[in-house]
Amino acid sequence: MKNRNDNLKRVIVDFKKLTPEILALLVEKYPDGYDDDQIISFRNQHNEIIEAVEVTTTDTKYLVKVSKKLAITMENYDEDDYEDFNNDDPEAVQEPEIANGDSDNEND
Repeated sequence: MKNRNDNLKRVIVDFKKLTPEILALLVEKYPDGYDDDQIISFRNQHNEIIEAVEVTTTDTKYLVKVSKKLAITMENYDEDDYEDFNNDDPEAVQEPEIANGDSDNEND
């Protein structure tokens, strides 16, 4: 028997490409944040190790790259902040301010 997820489109999402729709799915699936055991590690085409969390829609499986920016944005999520944007607008989700000394060590 085939798994219903076998035919899903797979998309890797960097923080810069995060949309209000994907952010809402993340917050819904991980309301208290994600734990280490929920992080998926894999190698990309450049053989770099990528860590991501997974959310799924009816037709797509998103692997959202883990970063401090993602964690902070999820913690501060308020759906009202995105009511003036389209759900698929990657410009809607803005980078959070990170206090000095808290480096993200990622190029996003």
